[in-house]
Amino acid sequence: MVISNAARSRLAAHDKQHIWHPFTQMQEYVEEKPLIIEKGNGCTLFDIDGNAYLDGVASLWTNVHGHRKAKLDNAVRDQLDRVAHTTLLGLSNVPAISLAEKLIAVAPRGLTRVFYSDNGSTAVEIALKMAFQYTRQCDGTNEKTGFITFRNAYHGDTIGSVSVGGIDLFHEKYSPLLFTAHKAESPYCYRCPFGLSPCACGLECLNRLEALMRARAREVCALVIEPLVQGAAGILVHPPGFLRKVRELCTRYDILMIADEVAVGFGKTGSMFACDVEDVAPDMMTLAKGISGGYLPLAATLTTEKIYSGFLGRYEEFKTFFHGHTYTGNPLACAAAIANLEVFEEERVLEHVREIARHMAERLESFRTLTHVGDVRRIGIMAGIELVADRASRRPFAPEEKVGHRVILEARRRGLIIRPLGNVIVLMPPLAISAEEIDRLCQITFDSIRAVTGP
Repeated sequence: MVISNAARSRLAAHDKQHIWHPFTQMQEYVEEKPLIIEKGNGCTLFDIDGNAYLDGVASLWTNVHGHRKAKLDNAVRDQLDRVAHTTLLGLSNVPAISLAEKLIAVAPRGLTRVFYSDNGSTAVEIALKMAFQYTRQCDGTNEKTGFITFRNAYHGDTIGSVSVGGIDLFHEKYSPLLFTAHKAESPYCYRCPFGLSPCACGLECLNRLEALMRARAREVCALVIEPLVQGAAGILVHPPGFLRKVRELCTRYDILMIADEVAVGFGKTGSMFACDVEDVAPDMMTLAKGISGGYLPLAATLTTEKIYSGFLGRYEEFKTFFHGHTYTGNPLACAAAIANLEVFEEERVLEHVREIARHMAERLESFRTLTHVGDVRRIGIMAGIELVADRASRRPFAPEEKVGHRVILEARRRGLIIRPLGNVIVLMPPLAISAEEIDRLCQITFDSIRAVTGP
């Protein structure tokens, strides 16, 4: 379908007049020409003017096998011939059951129960409430009601998930609404909070975490962690062994471990889940984004039989988990998610990711030659390129310079869609990306950074 000039103008005007975009300063947005996507194919998106763009952030870290993947398209169409939605409150449906079985089959050992919701924030919210209620019902003391989380953490935008977040830019304004969580230092090695070097630090952040646990174990029910990498903080990659040690500490101090795999799950690290990389089995795991291949809103909170059993009892005991969402276990979304997992197996997707990640790592080395690139961080096909005003002192660019935003606009002019996290340029393409597309992704990003900051 060809969109007329009048229709394109009307769409742009109505977008500015009616839509409030997330994480967007609208006063500036309305001064720019909006990029309005009409269709997609593979790793490419097309706007209403017919321009093509490489999808360098997988449509906000969700798309897995590319746009218009035939198997996923057909799965949704086939499900439409049956039913689009029925409630999971006291009922069930075929795709929700089949998907739960498949998720448990690939999840870390010990996770046997699936609670569905709609997005990453709700998946985390559910885990927090489950941990809190389970501990109150099974601990007997009612003292273990707190949470440990990490600085620079991001777990979503609902009140509970913001309470366990650690990015002041996103979360500080809402502090009067939040419950208090105990903050541990995260391993931000480029800007170590203890002023130590990675070679000599001895994982001081872990020592501090253990001290916090030792002091607070009697009042903490759970720890929440983004396994291997803090995504929204700017792709802060954990040192090897950090995640496994956190699991050991949680076990030692009788604290439930909630692994938030919303951003990192479904292949982005080269394993199905980030926890798999260090053979970690959490007590709860939250999933969203890539769970449906990037097709439809869906999330899941997985937990153990032990935790599930803590909610069993007679009707009048009211041990029920009183939580649910209208579209919990939506059949269309679950059908897409089933097809998503089948593609992983049929097309050996994880092998491709590991191969393409090695190629990406080679291409990213050239970024270190740019004067204003302070650090390049990567795990799997998740990469963060931190831009600095001065490399020697690691002094960041001032916010008013909008360097990250200027870089992504330059990349857009060159046919690439990426997003910054402050001064960090994030690359996180669909898993289906080819070596040639990786070359283009990296070259456009390199040229855009150089065009904005200089050589």
